Amino acid sequence: MKTRLFCFSLATPANAACSPLPGSMLPLLFSITRKFQEPLRSCGHANPSFLVKHWRVIPVGLVLFAESACRNLALAGDKPSSSQHGDYVVLVHGLGRSSWSMKGLEWALARQGYRVINVSYPSTRLSIEDVAADWLTGLLQERTSDRAVKIHFVTHSLGGIVLRQYLSENQIENLGRVVMLAPPNRGSELADRLQHNYFYRFFTGPAGQQLGTGVSSLPNRLGPATFDLGVVAGDRSLNPCLSYWIPGPDDGKVSVRSTTLEGMQDFLLVHHSHTWMMWRTDVTAAVTRFLNCGRFVSRSGQRLLAA
Repeated sequence: MKTRLFCFSLATPANAACSPLPGSMLPLLFSITRKFQEPLRSCGHANPSFLVKHWRVIPVGLVLFAESACRNLALAGDKPSSSQHGDYVVLVHGLGRSSWSMKGLEWALARQGYRVINVSYPSTRLSIEDVAADWLTGLLQERTSDRAVKIHFVTHSLGGIVLRQYLSENQIENLGRVVMLAPPNRGSELADRLQHNYFYRFFTGPAGQQLGTGVSSLPNRLGPATFDLGVVAGDRSLNPCLSYWIPGPDDGKVSVRSTTLEGMQDFLLVHHSHTWMMWRTDVTAAVTRFLNCGRFVSRSGQRLLAA
């Protein structure tokens, strides 16, 4: 009886061009594949002692396979909601993320009758101006043709800056309400600290270099909000090393103070981290309430209009 691990066939060199895994991970996955396949071919069956001996590579393979599955799910989900009668809600994810990071919000808002648009964009390959001018412009033209309804936005992190950049140069006549989750509206102290670091530049791309806190940085040049805006900030960190560089309360990536923006209508402080805020039920409820009535209500958060 022959035994094979079916997922290995997905990552052979012949399939590299169409693999959903990042290019930097492919060599590692290939080496794991060869490490298992050669002994199995030579024996004609699975060797339990071989698997025990090389157990350390199994978790790595599972992690890479899980990431591949998540990326495929995100791509499969890049479709408009089946509802065709409610207002639009455009979701804009953060730096280095995908539409999958906003899936919880997509599902919740779709259940409320909104037409939810949740599409990935190449956040680490383009500047903020290019994302706004090319990707967001094209998305709105393609997906929001019904002018009789409002277009709302819910953004996470960098997505808020992308939207501010777009609105600084474009007017949406049927613009509804905007909710920004953990936006670096005054820039990011981490960007100041890491802007010359090779790995930071490599993983965050051009947009990561535009998120500083200086007066001339892009977030600080965009001016106050001239639209109906609610901001949600977190004060729980999953990374104490990064939080050490951030002054005051923070969510592990952005300080609470940096999220605030002149002209916002409401501000909500929640006890969640930057990474997982979008999946929290109280945040989802607060987003829905703001889109419905223009104010936040939440038991686990504080209402606070920060200066």
